[in-house]
Amino acid sequence: MFGYIVVHQPELKFREFDKYKSYYCGLCRELHKKYGRLGQLTLSYDMTFLAVLLTALYEPDTEYARKRCIMHPIHKHEERLNKYTEYACDVNMILTYYKCLDDWLDEKKLGRYLYASMLRKKNNKIALEYPKKVLKVTENLEKIHELEKSGEAALDELAGAFGEILGELFAPKEDEWEEALKIIGFFLGKYIYILDAYDDIEKDIKKKSFNPFVIKTPDNPNYKDEGFDDRVKDILTMMMAECSREFERLPIVEDAEILRNILYAGVWNKYYGTRCKRCQDCDKM
Repeated sequence: MFGYIVVHQPELKFREFDKYKSYYCGLCRELHKKYGRLGQLTLSYDMTFLAVLLTALYEPDTEYARKRCIMHPIHKHEERLNKYTEYACDVNMILTYYKCLDDWLDEKKLGRYLYASMLRKKNNKIALEYPKKVLKVTENLEKIHELEKSGEAALDELAGAFGEILGELFAPKEDEWEEALKIIGFFLGKYIYILDAYDDIEKDIKKKSFNPFVIKTPDNPNYKDEGFDDRVKDILTMMMAECSREFERLPIVEDAEILRNILYAGVWNKYYGTRCKRCQDCDKM
């Protein structure tokens, strides 16, 4: 995905941050085990959140290990592996593959096309295991592509399509928690799409690429409008309020503080970073 679903480290206890890192390292190990070095390159903090969330909810048997790796050659570090770090690993590969194809379609990025080509066999294998989920991803990415190509799509419809993707991927099985996990994924997906568009305004203007905040429509905030940043923040706040409300209904005790740190603080790191950078750039003009 985009690396927006992260912890806010200053507000985490040392032991909580170490545990969070152990999930990240476990996901990295799982990617290497299943998909090799090429798979490791897809590693993201977003899927670390999913691994922690599903582990905390379902409480599976978890394997603990202390190992060295290329990134940690001197000191051993803790890793956590279970059926949900493996699932998060598969989701990570699905999203990476189709994001690369989408970038090729939108901007003709040759590097993305080549990377997708290298991942194709691995993704075909995953598609056989999760046909319903892959179909949901492809249908909604196609919908986003067509909406963006129209040049006048409503922000909510665009974000909703990406929300449908994450909603499907956040629910690993059909059970009593499926609906709640889909709601969490849906609103996180909307949040990510909107925040990514907010973060990319200058880049998209320069490249003449589609951005819902640049086009003029009655439904979308425009980056030139007075109070634009605050309006975007209000929209993002509504998305996270719905997501967090559903999270609090889940019977999660273990790692609840790590997950709350991400949902209430970590997800805002990028928004404030982008907003502050824009303010500094404006001051220089």
